[in-house]
Amino acid sequence: MTASAPPREAPTRTLVLDRVTKAFPTGTVALTDVSLAIAPGELVSVVGPSGCGKSTLLRLASGLEEVSSGSIGVAAASTSYVFQDATLLEWRSAARNVELVGELRGVSREERRARAQEVLDLVGLQGFEEQHPRQLSGGMRMRVSLARALVAEPELALFDEPFGALDEITRLQMQTELQKIFRLKRFAALFITHSVSEAVYLSTRVLVMSGRPGRIVAEIEVPWEYPRPPELRYAPEFAAITGRVSAALGEHS
Repeated sequence: MTASAPPREAPTRTLVLDRVTKAFPTGTVALTDVSLAIAPGELVSVVGPSGCGKSTLLRLASGLEEVSSGSIGVAAASTSYVFQDATLLEWRSAARNVELVGELRGVSREERRARAQEVLDLVGLQGFEEQHPRQLSGGMRMRVSLARALVAEPELALFDEPFGALDEITRLQMQTELQKIFRLKRFAALFITHSVSEAVYLSTRVLVMSGRPGRIVAEIEVPWEYPRPPELRYAPEFAAITGRVSAALGEHS
């Protein structure tokens, strides 16, 4: 009698959406039959035409909206949400904005200051800790927003087009910064963007959504390990993958 091999453990998945549909009271169906799974160490981007339900997908994953049908499972002790706007408190300094998470959790002043300094250093804001949002550039404000998300030590990070309002040079810099942070922390991440090149540069996988009602029509693996050098954006292999994503978008817009 031959001994059977022990069963393989199912891979850990931080976020699972199973046949999710979202319809609003107005009758608008934003999403239909959406399924996806994200494991620790994966950064999955979602691209799709305007109005296809990308931001709705993120709000469902965060619990800000409820599904109409289907189910969502989140296996994360801590979730952070980075909005399109930096959403900082204007009357607080950069450091005090980052400390807010610790304050709300009852963390001691010394510990939350130490954690805030650590993540501000990580996002390259040494020397700007006492500056208020109005004194910072758009890119710096978004760095503060990233630091505030990181100080919560998220196991799941949700990004709603965080770099969409930035100029092109700053946007490319922020992509490099986020990639560095992701490489260090390796949380599970769902990243919404309108930029195909941004999705490919940052992600382990790119999901393509159809026009409304949104559904996932393509899943494209991105093969490169981290760190990814900026010049990768100009390589023929990069162009080939962005071309596949763009073609899928064109077919289902």
